[in-house]
Amino acid sequence: EVQLVESGGGLVQAGGSLRLSCAASGFTFDDWTIGWFRQAPGKEREGVSCISNSDGSTYYPDSVKGRFTISSDNAKNTVELEMNSLKPEDTAVYYCAGVRNPTVPKAKVMGTIYPREFGSWGQGTQVTVSS
Repeated sequence: EVQLVESGGGLVQAGGSLRLSCAASGFTFDDWTIGWFRQAPGKEREGVSCISNSDGSTYYPDSVKGRFTISSDNAKNTVELEMNSLKPEDTAVYYCAGVRNPTVPKAKVMGTIYPREFGSWGQGTQVTVSS
């Protein structure tokens, strides 16, 4: 059974940092792409980064580029999202999600990460950035 479990959310002041972690189990980690998404109340789910565990390639949309860093530890089956210079508009529930397909190249071409391409999801962790 595929399982993705997020941790590390919380409350932080604007300009601060948080590190989210996604622990994965139940599948061949090296073959998958892991993405981080967020959803604020009343808004659509938005992809904020993804990483291919097979080759380490990554993608970030402009909204977080330079502030967020995704990394994968294939030995521990974990993916982390380091978030710096946080803004109040980063407030959302953050989800990690996984898919076996090579999704990063398409994200780079299309300029976005499509949630519908990810079939396995964690339960989410709340990130709140106060002004």
